[in-house]
Amino acid sequence: MMRSRTFTLTAAATAALCITSTTTAFVQLSTAPTTSSVINVRDKCSTSNWGLHAIDMDCLETIYDTKLDSTLMIQEPLHLPLTNEEAAIEITSAEEALGMPWSESISPESPLLYMPFWEWQMDYMRTNLSNLRLKECTTPTFGDVSYNENTPKKARIVNMCFSSDEYRNIRMTYYDAGDGCQVFNSLWYPDPSYNLPVLGIDLLAFNRKKYLGIVDFQPLYEDEAMHSSTFESILAPIKQQYPTLKGKMSSKFYDETQFFSNEMLFARFDDESVVFDELFPAFQEYVASHVDMIKQSTPCHEREQC
Repeated sequence: MMRSRTFTLTAAATAALCITSTTTAFVQLSTAPTTSSVINVRDKCSTSNWGLHAIDMDCLETIYDTKLDSTLMIQEPLHLPLTNEEAAIEITSAEEALGMPWSESISPESPLLYMPFWEWQMDYMRTNLSNLRLKECTTPTFGDVSYNENTPKKARIVNMCFSSDEYRNIRMTYYDAGDGCQVFNSLWYPDPSYNLPVLGIDLLAFNRKKYLGIVDFQPLYEDEAMHSSTFESILAPIKQQYPTLKGKMSSKFYDETQFFSNEMLFARFDDESVVFDELFPAFQEYVASHVDMIKQSTPCHEREQC
């Protein structure tokens, strides 16, 4: 999904070369008249158009006062920041490459129950987060986990990962196995300087008969009581509007006081109408509240200061 960061460019006096904006801006002329001369190509000899940077060979020849008939070698990769326009194009292209948002289930007769949640979140992030950027979705064990499909079992999963000024990582996951199982999961990890809880979203449907919904500002510390008091006061009025989402998680599997806040949205239900009558608007309000909380917070670098 991500573009290549290293390769060799062959110089030609009559042609312009292109490098992607995620590749290093520095090139070295191997037979330059001065020893290992290095210049910033993007600043001095390149123009940008839709994420590509054309290197002007005449410009390089002027700087070096020589004809370029040697090889330009890319040095140690250096990530160049994308413009917001370039980043938006990259995100859209990556989403489209995964077929997202899917228009029908892997079992065409089944609905993609939580796809409106995916679409709303994508639109919200594009509109409300600063410098939203695409990230690779990888794990040490499985490598790239952006997409996987089990055709015989009619199941597929997609993951997309992002970062912004407010969040160091946002992961979105959709699992589609027709009527048998639909899952939308997302985790929003704030930039550590904000010392704020993780936003966790976990929505599941089984056989269109059993449904589970969890949305929460998940605690950071075991001694969370004082730290959580501010954001729980923001969530309480929202939760109060949705009676079906006031359930309690069984302590059989999790210590609710350790892993979840007092204002967690939690519901087990068998009426699908709850998904859009209550769960969808509550999800939207919790996401918006989390983003607003970060934007209204002052970054800090020592826990004692927060």
